Amino acid sequence: MTPDPTFDLWVYLSEEPLLWLTLTLAAYVVGDLLSTRAKGHPLVNPVLIAAGCVGAVLFATDTAYERYFDGAQFVHFLLGPATIALAVPLYQHIDKVKRVLAPMVAALIAGSATAAASAMAIAWMLGASDDIVTSIAPKSVTMPIAMGISETLGGIPTLTAVLVMLTGILGSIFARPVMSILRIGDWQARGFAIGITAHGMGTARAFQVNELAGTFAAIAMGLNGLATAVLVPIFATWF
Repeated sequence: MTPDPTFDLWVYLSEEPLLWLTLTLAAYVVGDLLSTRAKGHPLVNPVLIAAGCVGAVLFATDTAYERYFDGAQFVHFLLGPATIALAVPLYQHIDKVKRVLAPMVAALIAGSATAAASAMAIAWMLGASDDIVTSIAPKSVTMPIAMGISETLGGIPTLTAVLVMLTGILGSIFARPVMSILRIGDWQARGFAIGITAHGMGTARAFQVNELAGTFAAIAMGLNGLATAVLVPIFATWF
């Protein structure tokens, strides 16, 4: 049998960790380029496009997720510093934040409780197992915190990661038109709402639309992580 040079090259490259990091970054560049050409249309989401591209390559090459993650985990590590960096716009708009502190706290408690409890209740009523219910609970929290909550409470962190990504993508797509239909025009309110419901992806989308909305989305995302970490263990005892 004649050796296939292309196959041999792929076998060699697939063993190199940087291949998967390069693939991840290249996929996002493609997604971002398409999003830019579509003038930021919410349906042309760069994260969704990148995830689809990476998933297609993994499926086509029969590559296990664990092998992919070994190479791409540097991107995962950067989620933490990126989240902390969102404190910069908070500092820049601290005066505006102080003026609406009380409504923010009320919205945070209502939003966090509703996001976690409704997801857990629906899964429980549909007969999901305890680990599935727990995995669903932190779906509206940024991924590093959500996976930590899920693992601590006996959930499935990888499932939680998928649910977090889907929540962020759907929130990024539908949040703006829904708020427009509801005639919510205040950028602070819009940003805070999407930060609670769609975490980092929603926050990134909010910054693309309006800096003030992005700032309040970042605040909501951070506070929602703390609130969810407190509320989910309480809700877990009910379900």
